[in-house]
Amino acid sequence: MLMTHTSEPILQGQRALVTGASSGIGATVAKMLAAAGAKVVVNYAGGADRAQAVVDHIQAAGGEALAIRANVHREDEVEAMFAQMFEAWDSIDILVNNAGLQKDAPLVEMSLADWQHVLDVNLTGQFLCSRAAAREFFHRGVVPELSRAAGKIICMSSVHDVIPWAGHANYAASKGGVSLLMKTMAQELAPHRIRVNAISPGAIKTPINSAAWMTPEAEAELLKLIPYRRIGDPEDIGRAVVWLASDASDYVTGATLYVDGGMTLYPGFEQGG
Repeated sequence: MLMTHTSEPILQGQRALVTGASSGIGATVAKMLAAAGAKVVVNYAGGADRAQAVVDHIQAAGGEALAIRANVHREDEVEAMFAQMFEAWDSIDILVNNAGLQKDAPLVEMSLADWQHVLDVNLTGQFLCSRAAAREFFHRGVVPELSRAAGKIICMSSVHDVIPWAGHANYAASKGGVSLLMKTMAQELAPHRIRVNAISPGAIKTPINSAAWMTPEAEAELLKLIPYRRIGDPEDIGRAVVWLASDASDYVTGATLYVDGGMTLYPGFEQGG
């Protein structure tokens, strides 16, 4: 468990909402925030059983958690989710905008529907959830016994906010949008003591991308893109989220933390150019 110098969990008493938390990175982030002392809303759009399993895991470890279904790109569902959270726990201290998806196709074959759906979930969803959280942070202000900040927003991006990705135009565009959405929100909200940052994961071992690392041959090809020569684990992202959510990072806002083993270091140039 992550502790402070006072031997209390580093996020003791804080309330977090993690979108897309029923599996993969989101599930691990939710569990690690809970281990650090936060109460956690486990948001999901589908798979209620998986979301409940995350809640059960947190509760079995002595934490508090609540599963709430909402499609993050639907304004009414986002507003209802926050209302339900506030009814249960009065407020929010930490928002992790994790929900995202891919619908891949070559540019000339990509449908408008698939383009729009990825932008809706990956980008508009972060806007809607951040707006709802910021309104509450404005209303409540700083609660010194909980945190030095009025609120913390963490946007889950990707190394593909800077690395082009052929065959994934909708996904890369959405993550590029997240990068400047985060920076703009950070600039606007900083005077209100609201911190906004992003985490850009590289290759992380989750079920959704298992084909990229499941076999020795696939893993060897993937490792060519990672100077650190290992594929990341969801816990690598969870530790970064907990740090950004804590007062240990209180002077950090508007930053993107690349947790990628060096994927953004142009590994193709390591032997010269």
